[in-house]
Amino acid sequence: MMLQSSLWCYEDSWLRLFAQPLLRFLGFIFWGTAAALAFGGVSVILMYKNYRYLFQESFLFLPGCLAVAAALILLPAGVLAVSSSANSPRYKQGALMYLLVVLLCLGMSLAVLSHSYSIWMASELKSTMGHLFYQYNGAPSQGPGSRAVDVVQKKLQCCGVQNYTDWLKATAVSQHLPAEDSRVPESCCKEMYSHCRGDLDHLEQLFQEGCLKKLEDQLRFVMLYMFWCCVVLSVLELLAGVSNGILMRKQPLCDLRILESSTFV
Repeated sequence: MMLQSSLWCYEDSWLRLFAQPLLRFLGFIFWGTAAALAFGGVSVILMYKNYRYLFQESFLFLPGCLAVAAALILLPAGVLAVSSSANSPRYKQGALMYLLVVLLCLGMSLAVLSHSYSIWMASELKSTMGHLFYQYNGAPSQGPGSRAVDVVQKKLQCCGVQNYTDWLKATAVSQHLPAEDSRVPESCCKEMYSHCRGDLDHLEQLFQEGCLKKLEDQLRFVMLYMFWCCVVLSVLELLAGVSNGILMRKQPLCDLRILESSTFV
């Protein structure tokens, strides 16, 4: 019995000795992960702000807000993890465990949203973008839809939905830009050509790639980036939770080491 008690105490001490530096290391990793999540969240929010007319009925900003919230919570969690030890107050260890549970819930929710949005928004973009492009009236000041088209083409450096020839197939555009003129909106022009007026006789002055693929690739990259950040973060949180749990363990049997004293021989 005495031998089993000693072995248990030795094993528990070894676990604590290993858990403390691991938890401190994970605390520093949390700060780096917070920066990565904040970058992804801000990117999603800016994407929604720049292309909000293409995401009018969506909650694209929600994953971005969740990512920023998780990044903010990671900062105090990292501080608690770095400063934790076996002798830390129980309330401090409990606060860290609580933050880890909250972060795990946020991370899992964000991972599910990022994965589902990357699939759902890709199918929605085609119809929404096609509607805006084909209702373009050539006068950006006359409607938010036309302004949105020009903003998308300038920011993404693209022209049309699939490619620049989409403008020739759009009835609304054909009425504003006669076929014999063979022109596209000036937002298709490259910035280096200040005198460009969208003339198709000078294709070298125009962006020829479509906007749909570029926006889909950008959306897919950001969502995939946040998804894998959440997966990595979940693994780190589980390791931190186990390490913190080891440090929180009581050692009632270790108090029996006094029985090994020569007093009881």
